[in-house]
Amino acid sequence: MSSTDDKARGTGNNVAGNAKQVVGNVTGDKDMKAEGEAQETKGEAQKALGNAKDAVGNVAKKVGNAIKGSGS
Repeated sequence: MSSTDDKARGTGNNVAGNAKQVVGNVTGDKDMKAEGEAQETKGEAQKALGNAKDAVGNVAKKVGNAIKGSGS
């Protein structure tokens, strides 16, 4: 899965998790609220994974460019 996919899925889980928390709060459903909190946490982790993939890709590009530049 690409970093963009991870970030998009993470955002989706954040939105769904927040919605479940609101419903849980309004209805007094503690299980729904807890499920929403867990889903929001999952979304944050997915977005962090996407950001980490981007960072690794950026470092790899810089290393590649440095190697190309030193071969002159």
